[in-house]
Amino acid sequence: MLFLSRKNQRFAKEEAPYKSTSLTAMTLRRFRKDTMAMISVGIILLFSLIAILGYLITPDHTPYCNQQYLELATMKPFSKATFLCVEPSAMGNEDVERQSVGHSEERVGWFRKMIHGEPLPYTAIPIYSHKDMGDYIEIETYTGSTPNDGEIQRFRKSDVVKIQTRTFLFGTDGYGRDVLSQIMIGSRVSLSVGFIAIIIALVIGITLGALAAYYGGWVDNLIMWLINVVWSIPTVLLVIAITFALGKGFWQVFVAVGLTMWVDIARVVRGQVFSIKEKEYVEAARALGYSTFRIVFRHILPNIMGAVIVVTASNFASAILLEAGLSFLGIGVQPPMPSWGSMVKENYGYILLDSAYLALLPGIAIMVIVLAFMMLGNGVRNALDIKNQ
Repeated sequence: MLFLSRKNQRFAKEEAPYKSTSLTAMTLRRFRKDTMAMISVGIILLFSLIAILGYLITPDHTPYCNQQYLELATMKPFSKATFLCVEPSAMGNEDVERQSVGHSEERVGWFRKMIHGEPLPYTAIPIYSHKDMGDYIEIETYTGSTPNDGEIQRFRKSDVVKIQTRTFLFGTDGYGRDVLSQIMIGSRVSLSVGFIAIIIALVIGITLGALAAYYGGWVDNLIMWLINVVWSIPTVLLVIAITFALGKGFWQVFVAVGLTMWVDIARVVRGQVFSIKEKEYVEAARALGYSTFRIVFRHILPNIMGAVIVVTASNFASAILLEAGLSFLGIGVQPPMPSWGSMVKENYGYILLDSAYLALLPGIAIMVIVLAFMMLGNGVRNALDIKNQ
């Protein structure tokens, strides 16, 4: 009878289950050991959760986070402001019109609020101070100047909903809007454009790349000619041209970006299918009389998805950058819908002043999410690398 040393016994216990696990489990194990990749996954999940919950968690939950207070323009991060919230009927016509954006007495459900936001059921007035005058509350409106020298107004207590103090963690922009809320809703635009554009690119790229490699001949020549034509046009110029053709707007950006992302995927898929289509199991599938559709989508494509995932993560980052660039140029999503690119455009002039954070914060958000997707792609590539088996 053979006896193993304690070291060999421990080695055998560790290696036995490792060898018996599937290739997928081994890949996932290596991926989880990649610290940067796991941090990237956490960042992407955090931004995705913020984008999904949307107006449920934003400090300003009005539609497009567009509640404007010109008196509070360009306030520094962590600044506080006090608001007197009154019934709209207590305001004069001029003030009601000024604060009418996003006002409604109708309450909406949580799902509709999450998607579209909820108008304020009251009018909020920035105040500098307030006094209790019995049946009335006397306020001095906030002007933002020193000394304040605001207008003195009185409101019946029956018309006052509440007096609240808000903290603007990221400050306010030139229109007095909450920057944190704008950035949070802007993540919905960037991630949505990346997600939808990548779906469009995957459908087109995988289909054309697989057909070109599988059939070869004139089919391959025709598809490669199309790929080379699209490849020769600078991506930004092509996106701008498609955007001009389709018009400016939210959904147009999806299509424009998606129609330029498929080339990389098609080239990768074509090269991978070329290396796999002559394998024994593919020849066996042909001998058994399986249809071309089944051979390509059931036996070939599942074996190249690793490379497709890597290029998809890279293209996702590129799609976010393209959307930000289009919004910066004014041909992406249109106001009042917030976007990181449009926020940089609106506030880049403040970089030379003492409010550079207005342009830097959305720029940092773009940098973080793009870096996260690039590190995710690197982590997937390393996990799938055969040399790490």
